[in-house]
Amino acid sequence: MQDFTKLEVWRKAHIFTINLYKITSSFPEEEIYGLTNQLRRASISIESNIAEGCGRNGNKELSRFLDIAQGSANEVKCQVFIARDLGYINDEKSQLLTDKINEVSKMINSFNQKLRTKNQ
Repeated sequence: MQDFTKLEVWRKAHIFTINLYKITSSFPEEEIYGLTNQLRRASISIESNIAEGCGRNGNKELSRFLDIAQGSANEVKCQVFIARDLGYINDEKSQLLTDKINEVSKMINSFNQKLRTKNQ
C-alpha cells in the first residue's frame, strides 16, 4: 500500500480534473447531464482508480486499477474531440486538454510497465 498523493501521475491527473471542471463550466446548460457530466466523471475516474489501486494489496491489483485509469483517459480524450466538434471548446483548448491527457496516459503506462516488470 502506498500514498497515492505522492505519485506524480496522480498529481497530474488531479490537476487535469480541476482544469477540466473549469473548462466544462462554460458548456451549454443542456449538457449538464450529458457531455459535461460524462467528461467530468471519466476524468475523476482516472485519479480515483490510481488512488484506489494504491490502497489495494500488491502491485498486481494496482496494475489492474491502472488499466482502468488508462481506459478512462482514452474515454476523456474521445469526449474532448466530441466537445471540440460540437463547438463547446475551441481548437486551442482541445489541443491543451489532449496534450495533458496524453501526458497522463503515458505516465500511467510507464508506471504500469514498471509494476509488471517487478511482478515477473
